[in-house]
Amino acid sequence: MINLAQKDIAHTFGKFIVTAMGVGMLLGIVLIMIGVYRGMMVDAQVLLDDLSVDLWVVQENTLGPFAEASRVHEDLKNSIKVIDGVDKTAALTFQNIQLPASPKPIRVVAVGFDPFGDFRVINPARVVEGREIKKAHYEIVVSQSTGFKLNDTIKLARDEYKVVGITKGSVSSGGDPLVYISLKDAQELQFSYSNSRIRSDRERGIRGGDSHMVNTIVATLKPGYSIDMVANEIREFKHKSVYTKEEQNSILTKNLIERASKQIGLFTAILVLVSTIIIALIIYTMTLEKMKEISIMKLIGIPNSLIIKMIVQETLLLGFLAFIFGNVFSHLIYGKFPKRVVLEVPDAWMLFLVVMVVSILASFIGVKKVISADPAAAIGG
Repeated sequence: MINLAQKDIAHTFGKFIVTAMGVGMLLGIVLIMIGVYRGMMVDAQVLLDDLSVDLWVVQENTLGPFAEASRVHEDLKNSIKVIDGVDKTAALTFQNIQLPASPKPIRVVAVGFDPFGDFRVINPARVVEGREIKKAHYEIVVSQSTGFKLNDTIKLARDEYKVVGITKGSVSSGGDPLVYISLKDAQELQFSYSNSRIRSDRERGIRGGDSHMVNTIVATLKPGYSIDMVANEIREFKHKSVYTKEEQNSILTKNLIERASKQIGLFTAILVLVSTIIIALIIYTMTLEKMKEISIMKLIGIPNSLIIKMIVQETLLLGFLAFIFGNVFSHLIYGKFPKRVVLEVPDAWMLFLVVMVVSILASFIGVKKVISADPAAAIGG
């Protein structure tokens, strides 16, 4: 039996391929949007996985340190460490800063920690050059994505910092590169005022702020102790908000990413809808162009089912080729995006199923035109 779809596509092969490439670019953007969401989820886990702590202690009635501002005293780590079941504690700061670079500053998140503490903050597996911080002042470990090299000097506020180490893949929950500085330097940057500000505050009768503050205290527990019981004890006696690793993960993924994920989902749905409309219009146009031929086929006795099969096959092939072009397109450009894009095979297969369903739905408009075609139109010329 003659394959009508094959004959028709061969007749307009160039137009058919160009159309499939155009729709494929739209589908490629759909995959990129899904990949952006996946990347956000991965980025949110990086710092939590690197630290691998059991408890996050933050300012009372806040979701800090990532979702809300949080300030607690640095020496809180000492009183928490003596609680039964607590193994190690560390005081940390997190702040957004701009690293001076050419042609424009680079936005990063600076993590401040005590390099002499018993808690390892920098994941050694991520250090690709140099070493970790070993001094209390003026050393910095930067992410590879910042573009800085080993032994470069970076000026922050009134001081200069030497790049002693470079990490790979270190990012904040928002996807910005992470840099690491000593806790004393971080407190100086975040909590200390300039001399002019101090003089101005004194004239107003305002005492200077306390620079011995941090954004969070993190803790690990000894084996065999209940995380919930220790967390409740800290809440009750230290009057602070305490979150487990799972709760902190939930805060990052729900409070910080949920709205962005809804927006990405809406864009994705719109792009799929646009792709459906384009496929439907293309099939409708192709059907209109061969209405005389369809009328002739109906006149000589070719059943509607065979003609409808041709339309559906053409639509499915268009959707399939568009999906292939979309995958190729997305894999060619995803590395150009400034933040992480994660392309996963299950997402591609899910999109393939959606494209096939969409193609079948889009073919209905051409099918309807075939059914309504009048065989007498072939005689009228």
